[in-house]
Amino acid sequence: MEEPPRKGGRTRRAFLKDLAATGAGLAASGLPLGTPALAAGHVTLAAGRRPVALVINGKAYKPSLEPRTTLLDALREHLALPGTKKGCDHGQCGACTVLVDGKRINSCLTLAVMHEGARITTVEGLAQGDTLHPLQQAFVQHDAFQCGYCTPGQLCSAAGLLLEGRPADDAAIREGMSGNLCRCGAYPNIVAAIRDVAARS
Repeated sequence: MEEPPRKGGRTRRAFLKDLAATGAGLAASGLPLGTPALAAGHVTLAAGRRPVALVINGKAYKPSLEPRTTLLDALREHLALPGTKKGCDHGQCGACTVLVDGKRINSCLTLAVMHEGARITTVEGLAQGDTLHPLQQAFVQHDAFQCGYCTPGQLCSAAGLLLEGRPADDAAIREGMSGNLCRCGAYPNIVAAIRDVAARS
């Protein structure tokens, strides 16, 4: 029994046949199967790479990136700045935290092209030459890391927290750092390190 036409005059079977034919055509053409179709029978290639002007740790870069490249992937995969870590890739762990114009952000949730001309600071840019940032020194003194994977994000987030204003107490530090997870559980030492630097700033 023939399937009745649906709204628009096409049956489900006809739609699936057309879909299969389009997929076969894309596969034969070598185009990625995720390429969006603007209209039936018309396929467009995703926008290609273009130079993106970035200022990172005071140095100018101009990598050629696809518009969909996240800031995190630009840093790690294109600019050889692997200090910023890829943790959850969903903005939930804070391992990828960097500073953009002094504000802390999750670099996995933003596109590199959105930050042309902004001042981006990664963990590699916190120290001044061989002189560690006060937070880096405090993290060492207070043993505020164990495996170290989350530490770059913790440091950048802590630097951003201090730029926002001196936290009033430990509760304010914990609240301000709540977006950064430490799976080793070094939270008391992280709070102590930040408290130490905040008291001296």
